[in-house]
Amino acid sequence: MVVGVDAPLALYRRYRPDTFADVIGQDHVTHPLSHALDNNRVNHAYLFSGPRGCGKTTSARILARALNCEQGATSVPCGVCESCVELARGGPGSIDVIEIDAASHGGVDDARDLRERAFFSPMRSRYKVYIIDEAHMVSTQGFNALLKLVEEPPAHIRFVFATTEPDKVIGTIRSRTHHYPFRLVPPKILGDYIVELCQREGVTIEHNVVPLVVRAGAGSVRDSLSVLDQMIGGSGPDGVTYALATALLGYTPDSLLDETVDALAAADGGTVFGVVDKVIETGQDPRRFAEDLLHRLRDLVVVSAVPDALTRGLIEMPEDQAERLAGQAARLGRAELTRAADIVSTSLTDMRGATAPRLLLELMCARILLPGLDDSAAGVGARLDRVERRLSVVGTPSTELRQSAAAPSAPAAKAVEPPTDAPTPSVGDAAQVSAPSGEEASPASAEPSSTPTESLTPASVEPGGLTVVDVRRLWPGVLARVQTMKRYAWALLTQNAQVMDVGGGVITIGLVNAGARDSFVRGGHDEILRQALIDELGVDWSVEAIIDGTVGGPGRTARHLEPEQLGPPAASVAEPVAPAETPARTEEVERAKGAIRPTRKGDPAEALSDEPPPELHDDDDIIDESLTSRELLARELGAEVIQDIRHGSA
Repeated sequence: MVVGVDAPLALYRRYRPDTFADVIGQDHVTHPLSHALDNNRVNHAYLFSGPRGCGKTTSARILARALNCEQGATSVPCGVCESCVELARGGPGSIDVIEIDAASHGGVDDARDLRERAFFSPMRSRYKVYIIDEAHMVSTQGFNALLKLVEEPPAHIRFVFATTEPDKVIGTIRSRTHHYPFRLVPPKILGDYIVELCQREGVTIEHNVVPLVVRAGAGSVRDSLSVLDQMIGGSGPDGVTYALATALLGYTPDSLLDETVDALAAADGGTVFGVVDKVIETGQDPRRFAEDLLHRLRDLVVVSAVPDALTRGLIEMPEDQAERLAGQAARLGRAELTRAADIVSTSLTDMRGATAPRLLLELMCARILLPGLDDSAAGVGARLDRVERRLSVVGTPSTELRQSAAAPSAPAAKAVEPPTDAPTPSVGDAAQVSAPSGEEASPASAEPSSTPTESLTPASVEPGGLTVVDVRRLWPGVLARVQTMKRYAWALLTQNAQVMDVGGGVITIGLVNAGARDSFVRGGHDEILRQALIDELGVDWSVEAIIDGTVGGPGRTARHLEPEQLGPPAASVAEPVAPAETPARTEEVERAKGAIRPTRKGDPAEALSDEPPPELHDDDDIIDESLTSRELLARELGAEVIQDIRHGSA
């Protein structure tokens, strides 16, 4: 005959706390009770309320053990006296500590029997402690029968009522107790506790399994340990693996959620519905899949709003997955993430009791793939404006460019070279560049076909449909977006940079010199520009910064300007633009007037230097601090100073 070895007790029984110090996540209860015990100010009746499995009955037993310890009422029982041994973990229990399940003993007769027995003195202990579990199941008549005893009990009686629904305990009983509400254990504390127990048990558990156990336990220590006990019992030589956890708990694997989110970001309906088919064919619960997707969308919303959410403990996920979540959040955007979460949440409600869950799941995915609607007039107007703007630059321009590239090349327009001493035109100064004085503009420059040759190269056409010409046309909107994010980055791009090329998922930005390029890269402004491109144009491009000496300098020619910046046709030009005075001449005139202005950022002398532009601050109202008062008035108000009282000059 083979004698079997008894199986060990369940985890939640083997690791049941013996002292208040062992109770996790309930410091707001255990600390006041410990102080009351040490100060000998224990009340005659307590009401412990809270969710299941959070330590209410366990704390009641610890309180009884601390009251009856031979060392006196103490928050730290000695553990060696008779009472401590009887009430310890796995002990036989004490005859003077009576636990009553009110679910089956909540009638008026049970209350009368308790009232009659309560007046007898304890057998061996200092106090007779009644622990009434599920106290909300006691009938109103039963509570009324106990009312007088609870209000004025004998000196040797202590009551502890434990319940998950304190509102069902009649007010006359609640008013005679000290109420301590227990709470769900925070995920971080519970996760650390699970890892500690696995180490004690000598069980290997993968790091990405712990969040699943915590989520299944929903903040209940007992439920979490029951789930962990089940997985440990079914684990193999490799311990508790992620595959085992997802199979036992029914959670959707992260790989399937990643596939779904990436497909939603790319508006790939085929992949999305393929995932739905995979969920149904593998026998997974459609509602559980929707719950897991909602949980992932919640994490993405938090990551989008708080980039360091993982380090701050706002989301429960292994650190190696943080970068993947950040990428998904950037591709979808905050508005679309919030809208998708709302749709999934509504669909979860509709799935309750549904006879066709697959249909509802597919309809949910279809609604997410459709463009969102904003009830406000501002939201609709902004969305229509963006759609119209994208439609005007995506599709047809790239087709025309391909046809132009395939056709025989027309005679190139003669580059209009401004005088070397002329002021440098900015990218935004449209229709200000014409032929030099005394030279008639070429008719070819007025034709629409005189698109810059660099825009016709294959590298300048992005597979998504945006060309370098399109990006330059939309560049003011991108700069406006950058300005809302960081004003110094906006000033740097406005005064010292231009779009050189787009292609292969990369946008090339030319900066005036090495100093400006280094300031742009070191300051992290390339990442700001990348985010602005995502928000404004919906493209996720890498930003490459190069040095282009023609940016903002005297050597910049007409080939660096957009077609609409080449000016009107020659016939419409009233008179040629006269060359501006040279910097030397300007400085001489200013010296004669008694006010020598400082060198501006756009001056050729600075454009040719390798020094970075001066540091600007985000809270400056005037970005260019080098402007004189005359120049500032002229730029902002179009005013001309007639007389300066300070210098006495006109």
